[in-house]
Amino acid sequence: MQDALKSLTGCSDVAHLRSAIGELSAEFGEISRMQILTMKRPGKRQALCLLQLESMAQERRLMANPGVTRFGSDLLYVVDLPADQATP
Repeated sequence: MQDALKSLTGCSDVAHLRSAIGELSAEFGEISRMQILTMKRPGKRQALCLLQLESMAQERRLMANPGVTRFGSDLLYVVDLPADQATP
């Protein structure tokens, strides 16, 4: 599973990231809520992925992976996105 989470880093945009996260639900259970927030700093873009699964047991299984943590009632996973290419 850790490789699957690492593969999210290859997502180029939020739509692709949302689709890739949805595919992960097959292993852990149905995602009941997903919110993706993006942050941008010079040379770096990140996505904060907030998830809720159908049961606490499913969420505990997902939290067993490094980088997945609880944030309030959601699970949080931070994904590094490719930096925007500056156009001269």
